[in-house]
Amino acid sequence: MDSEKRREELLKLLKKDDNPKSGTMLASYFNVTRQVIVNDVAILRAKSHEILSTNRGYILRDEDSNERVLKVRHDDEQIIEELYTIVDNGGKVLDVFVSHEIYGKISADLVLSNRRDVDLFYEQLKAGRISPLKHLTDDYHYHTILVNSEDQFSHIKNELKKKGLLVP
Repeated sequence: MDSEKRREELLKLLKKDDNPKSGTMLASYFNVTRQVIVNDVAILRAKSHEILSTNRGYILRDEDSNERVLKVRHDDEQIIEELYTIVDNGGKVLDVFVSHEIYGKISADLVLSNRRDVDLFYEQLKAGRISPLKHLTDDYHYHTILVNSEDQFSHIKNELKKKGLLVP
């Protein structure tokens, strides 16, 4: 299979469902190295395909999605409460980002859809393998979330506000 055809098939696989596909799994599927997959993803991104890299694998971001941004602030002990509030109310946490006064926007893809995803992410934080971006900006940070409707987004905002986590 030539590289163009492989990239087309890669896009089809990523569009098929919203479960993350690991580089190792994709490399095995296409019978190439993981580095070839990394290069293919870079080329597809350069062609304006929004492919997210999460700790669980690659996901294609839906261009027609209903995405909204929340500005929040809380201490480390409230991270799980914040993320549970979003996913328990039907939101999907796509990323976290901060606006740093020197470096500008710094972001990380999360793609958290349920409590299990949140628990896995939180375990990594507790193990010290990763540090929250919010530490760079006095705990202020943003999340891009995917919702089904404006009503759902309003409900999530209200729940975060009740808990004192939403920044007006």
